[in-house]
Amino acid sequence: MFIRKEQGPVFITLPNGSKLSRSDLPAKTTSRWVARRKARVVMAVVGGLLTSKEACDMYDLSEEELGSWCQAVKTHGTAALRVTALQKYRQL
Repeated sequence: MFIRKEQGPVFITLPNGSKLSRSDLPAKTTSRWVARRKARVVMAVVGGLLTSKEACDMYDLSEEELGSWCQAVKTHGTAALRVTALQKYRQL
């Protein structure tokens, strides 16, 4: 018998029609954050798969860091999550 510990939905449907589940998220031990991994975490938080508190605890992120990722995606899209593009999308 399987008892589910996580709260919330099992998966979410993304705007492009694909599905994102908790198993699609980066590993909890992730230390190298590339744009693709950041985008998955942001999509999970925005879609309601994870709360921002859960994401911060799971990946050892600060609220400000996760908030900046979400704001970057909301304002400029996932391309803004690339480290090499920070200066291009930085708010003055």
